[in-house]
Amino acid sequence: MHETDMTKALIMTIREWRDSQPEKPPVERVFLTVGQFTCVEPASLQFAFEVQTRGTFLDGAELIIQETPLIAFCHTCQAEYRPEMGLQYACPTCRSPLDDIRSGRELKIDRVQYATSSAPIP
Repeated sequence: MHETDMTKALIMTIREWRDSQPEKPPVERVFLTVGQFTCVEPASLQFAFEVQTRGTFLDGAELIIQETPLIAFCHTCQAEYRPEMGLQYACPTCRSPLDDIRSGRELKIDRVQYATSSAPIP
């Protein structure tokens, strides 16, 4: 399960960011973008995150995953299309092989939402 290794890398990245902050704010939510063509299973990634963050600085943080579709561009037809994952990657119009992926390979942290002080300002 490569989601476990990805989660470890995610935790390390967030820890490095948090350690560079002077106040070490508690993390509430982590927003990820995961492309359909990365072959990352969002449910497995979610599970791995929940298990690996128990008892850590991310314990209780919510992982929010936005999945982006696989979108390709056919240079012959000059049109975008959505290949069927695992079934048909060629252009549905002219049958040209997939050679230009426009979306679907993303795997990135969009943002980290952390708790702000709830103390009233005098």
